[in-house]
Amino acid sequence: MKFATIQHPHRRTAVVAASEQEVAFLPERFTDIEDVLRAPEDERHAAVHEALASAARLPVTELSWLPPVTRPGKVMCVALNNSANPDRIISGPDTPAMFIKPSSSLVGHGQPIRLRTDDGRVHPEPELAVVIGKQGADIAHDDALSHVFGYTILNDITSPTMRGEDTFHYRAIHPASETADGVRFVESWVSYPARYKGADTFGPLGPWVVTTDEVPDPHALRITCRHDGELVTDDTTANLRFSVAEVIAFASRYLTLEPGDVIGMGTALRTSAKGGAVQNLDLNRLGGVVTVTIDRIGTLSNPVHRR
Repeated sequence: MKFATIQHPHRRTAVVAASEQEVAFLPERFTDIEDVLRAPEDERHAAVHEALASAARLPVTELSWLPPVTRPGKVMCVALNNSANPDRIISGPDTPAMFIKPSSSLVGHGQPIRLRTDDGRVHPEPELAVVIGKQGADIAHDDALSHVFGYTILNDITSPTMRGEDTFHYRAIHPASETADGVRFVESWVSYPARYKGADTFGPLGPWVVTTDEVPDPHALRITCRHDGELVTDDTTANLRFSVAEVIAFASRYLTLEPGDVIGMGTALRTSAKGGAVQNLDLNRLGGVVTVTIDRIGTLSNPVHRR
């Protein structure tokens, strides 16, 4: 099944795909996909049956899309999770490294990515995203996929300019028994992603959440990214460094995963046949429309509005 959240016309509502061209409205108590996730499974199936049995339909071309999960408790993103990364990593962990993207950064399919001149260089990061359906902590690897409700698309918009501005090169204080004052100083680099990853509209998400029964292998999905129709990135989730199950098991050791939480699995990096790199696609300079497509899930497209 494919679920989405839309604005129609003066209220938010959850819908289910009735065909490639039309959606059906879920009962009014389902205002978004969070409501779908919170419902018992039998109630969810009954709601879908009721929606598909109704004659009420709306063409996909007329939808005003919202992020399918409008206010997730957490949007977690896995850093450098592509097999193209390790040869570029000077030092780092051999486990998933994560950061949190605020839910206020999310926008739906077709909604603008709004950029200011002083945001500097800004580029897209096309990613497969996991939507958690069942709460859990310390989840075993073999049980991890049972906590997944479905999959969607995340464009993890990033500003290297703001990252540079919010990076500290400093001497960190570490304990040291061999010194008179019990401390030693270690040269460190620390960067904080609140602005450069979490600014408003820096999280296009959607348009669909596709349930796991329609995505039997999340590691066999082609991902493409286009700018104004021109192919920039052509990759596959087979190139993820850490699998969905590995990420869920590791993350849940530290953060309880809750229904509606979103996990961005890491940027698709492989370049197109024409060369170039997604990081070189400066949306603030070029404007235009950025589009991410993932097999079995759909296409997420957003225009760039420069202010």
